[in-house]
Amino acid sequence: MFPLFRKKARAGAAIHLLRINHCSECERLHATAFAKPWKAPEFERLFLASTTVAEGAFVGSQPKLAGFAISRLVLDEAEILTITVDQQHRRSGIARSLLSAHIGRISGLGGQKIFLEVDEHNSAAIGLYMGFGFYGVGKRASYYQLPNGEAADALIFRLDLT
Repeated sequence: MFPLFRKKARAGAAIHLLRINHCSECERLHATAFAKPWKAPEFERLFLASTTVAEGAFVGSQPKLAGFAISRLVLDEAEILTITVDQQHRRSGIARSLLSAHIGRISGLGGQKIFLEVDEHNSAAIGLYMGFGFYGVGKRASYYQLPNGEAADALIFRLDLT
């Protein structure tokens, strides 16, 4: 079992399951972090799938989505499809709390292995994942399209929960 589960981030975020009514908020946040952001209908398809695990970090008295993590879980293997935190909330502990809760949920649903891809230049994300025990298992050449039109390799990471 994974030992780092928390429900509250240091910044006061509460972690809750994402629902279909969060699609437009997810679209807005995703667009701030990725050169090819997903649109609301893509999030809707994910949220309707029985294999999707999706959680968001909500902040404020009128809770606003500050970050989210979405994975696909099939049998005992999960893949984190995307994780992002609103720029104004980065470096506040939200990503760590969100990822901890997300890993805990996957584990609780029977997940034993988690995979993800991360841009080779995203040192903050790489540090976050390695801090949870993820380790490199491969690379996808030219996987990410950057805003300047160039491409970056993706590092493939794995975490064993058993």
